[in-house]
Amino acid sequence: MDVLSDVIAVMRTGRPVAARVAWEEPWGQRFAPVPGASGFQVVLEGTCWLLRDHAEPVELRAGDVVFLPDGRGHALAGSPTTPVTSVPCDPNDPDFAADHPVPANPTTVTLCGAYELDHVHPLLRDLPDTVLVSGPELHAAVTLLAGELERPRLGSDALVPALLDTLLLYLLRTWFAGNPETTGWAAALNDPVIATALHHVHRDPAHPWTVAGLAATAGLSRAPFAKRFTALVGQPPLTYLTWWRMTTAARLLRDTDEPLARIAGQVGYTSEFAFAAAFKRAHGTAPGRYRRLGSTL
Repeated sequence: MDVLSDVIAVMRTGRPVAARVAWEEPWGQRFAPVPGASGFQVVLEGTCWLLRDHAEPVELRAGDVVFLPDGRGHALAGSPTTPVTSVPCDPNDPDFAADHPVPANPTTVTLCGAYELDHVHPLLRDLPDTVLVSGPELHAAVTLLAGELERPRLGSDALVPALLDTLLLYLLRTWFAGNPETTGWAAALNDPVIATALHHVHRDPAHPWTVAGLAATAGLSRAPFAKRFTALVGQPPLTYLTWWRMTTAARLLRDTDEPLARIAGQVGYTSEFAFAAAFKRAHGTAPGRYRRLGSTL
């Protein structure tokens, strides 16, 4: 599995949500912050303005996709001077779409929604607080998603979450491809040496990796590799390896019934006791208790 796909699979939890909403002038709507999630807005038809606290208004046109990695509150409006509804709405609310009936003469149509996340990967933390992208691949995913939301049919309950995951992957891929010179994860995924090492860590976290071993897979000597990895990823190689092992273990505890000893082996620990100690250091609780309480911790 490639690194980006792996990251999305591990940090996504629950079901993503989305709603297709038509707006009629004059209109302005405030969207509530979504704790523990990332929000998005897609303009399907017409134009509108993205309004955020302490930031200049941004005009959005059909085809634009806005991603808010930290789920921060924001507003959309037909113009930058239109008053917005003072009560913020929440796309996670099951009644969200029902609360916005289709107007007689819509001027703008949007898709809004959110991804519930767990163990947020540094990849998302490196993104700006507002990501604005567009492109043909995104447009294709958006068209399919909008069609399923507008006209639900047999299989829509399975298709919509899959299309939302597809949208997120295209969104991140488009942004990373368009920003190869940035620092952090965007640069790491575009760096052949570091991307190769990350691929090996993600493909086989149970392997007894050393810094020298990872450097060898990437074709670089130990010291330059460690310096380059730390500069781009933000953590030394073995610190990231441990973090990824514990993140993977948390997903396995949450999503499977695998025995603790087997999970320990899958993330590189021959001793269940050593695994439990490492997991508690990382997550603040024992793996058995984490499994019982799930993501409420």
